[in-house]
Amino acid sequence: MTEVTTHQAAEDARNEDILIYLNGRIVPKAQATVSVYDSGFMLGDGVWEGLRLYDGKWAFLDEHMDRLFEAAKAIDLDIGLDRKGVISALLETQNANGMTTDTHARLMVTRGTKTRPFQHPSLSQQGPTFVIIMEHSKPKIPRPITLATVPHLRGLPMTQDPKLNSHSKLNCILACIAAQKAGADEALMLDLHGFVNTTNACNFFIVKKGAVWTSTGDYCMNGITRQKVIDLCRANDIPVFERNFSLVETYSADEAFLTGTFGAQTPVGSIDGRVIGTGELGPMTIRLRKLYKDLVDRS
Repeated sequence: MTEVTTHQAAEDARNEDILIYLNGRIVPKAQATVSVYDSGFMLGDGVWEGLRLYDGKWAFLDEHMDRLFEAAKAIDLDIGLDRKGVISALLETQNANGMTTDTHARLMVTRGTKTRPFQHPSLSQQGPTFVIIMEHSKPKIPRPITLATVPHLRGLPMTQDPKLNSHSKLNCILACIAAQKAGADEALMLDLHGFVNTTNACNFFIVKKGAVWTSTGDYCMNGITRQKVIDLCRANDIPVFERNFSLVETYSADEAFLTGTFGAQTPVGSIDGRVIGTGELGPMTIRLRKLYKDLVDRS
């Protein structure tokens, strides 16, 4: 089976010539480099945010800015720009690239270049590193995603809070590697109590008897797309539950899908070798995709 990822996009030659925002400058891709002493490269010390551009509008921009600044405050990182300044940098990068739709932006902020190669944050004395990578990016996921349950957990907030969009993603990367070794596309991760939680890259939902279920949100990234799906269900009389549920309940689901900024709602075909529903895009996922598209169009 051809390998598929939740962030698979159609090839676009224009991405070879993109311009990237780097600390207040717009530079060609080949010149967008940071120091090997950068805190993000050296220690994963930073936060990031992903956004999508639809028909000239950055979807749910306010929510994404809220999450970026909340994450920066949580790790005591001064971005160096206020909210207006970050949005201005985003629009400057968009305009420099002439992008209007089907665009994905990744905003990354690290604690900056260190004076010596050690972890103490006081060694980052030159101010933050702020980068915006913006690519022409149209999702192209040719079939439903396959998942494998892995032993890697999304942990407690006193270790590394899974709600934080940090640069330190090794736990999720190891989960993804384990899933691929098991012959699946991506990983289904459990919480500390053994309940179904999230995948290594996206939030996870199932559909059972006309109701939509997702995890409590206690141990996963509380995704913006996740919340939009929950809100859409409530606004359209679709029963939706944030609850604990097990793998046993998951295997017998009528449908399963993932949510994320990039792919919106991505169908899941199988989990641990068990076909979910028909193994194809299901009617509830189709309905939620339409409701989500309508929400994006009018936002």
